[in-house]
Amino acid sequence: MPGPLRSELRTVAAQAYTLAGRLAFETGDDQASRALYAAATDAAGEPGAPWRRAVVHISHALVTLYSVPGIEAARELVDAAVRDARTGDSVRVRARAHALQAEIAARSGTERHAQTALSLAWYDLDRDLDGDPAPTSFTADHLRGFEGLCELYAGDAAVAHDVFAGSAEALDRPRERVQRAIVSTDQALACIRLDAPERAADLPHACVDSAASTGGRVPALRLRQARKELRPWRREGLVADLDDHLIDVSARAAHR
Repeated sequence: MPGPLRSELRTVAAQAYTLAGRLAFETGDDQASRALYAAATDAAGEPGAPWRRAVVHISHALVTLYSVPGIEAARELVDAAVRDARTGDSVRVRARAHALQAEIAARSGTERHAQTALSLAWYDLDRDLDGDPAPTSFTADHLRGFEGLCELYAGDAAVAHDVFAGSAEALDRPRERVQRAIVSTDQALACIRLDAPERAADLPHACVDSAASTGGRVPALRLRQARKELRPWRREGLVADLDDHLIDVSARAAHR
């Protein structure tokens, strides 16, 4: 088989395995997801395009973060993504890898490392992006969501709230609906830390609808976290309204 054709087939295979791995994660089959991501990593391992393997590592790291206890396994995948992205041709993929590295560091409570990785992500996006092989993979609006997470877990909750609000407003395209819902729920977590439970209970309603309509596992997990942190106000009407919404959506889903 000619070299260019073989390379194209490996690229398509890597994309297919990555998508299948994400779908397996969304349906709760984590064992199948790991096997599919391993196949994707192997298919993307051809020399000459390390940014493609970085894309696989990034996706794998995200699902690992939500399916494996602790963050060490996700950290290893993110570090691998950064190594590949730094030698690859896609600056946007490199920015995304650095952004995820910043989130992992923030979740570990290492603010300095988080800010360093975040600064590298902004530096990547400030460069000339013409000719990037992954032109739509990552934008400044997406990066602001990661910036908010860094502030939420290792910085200032008030800053996190404002960053999340700006990011959610900018993510207004239909294909960004799920990401917008996730960011709004993260904004709710910032509100809880700012002792603003009314606003915190109001924001997740969009995530309830998004999780129900898409079946997305990450929005559902983020929503569960927000509802858990609202427990101190569980006897108040503001949380009861959210619970009623959750029950109503669950009932509609059960009758489909």
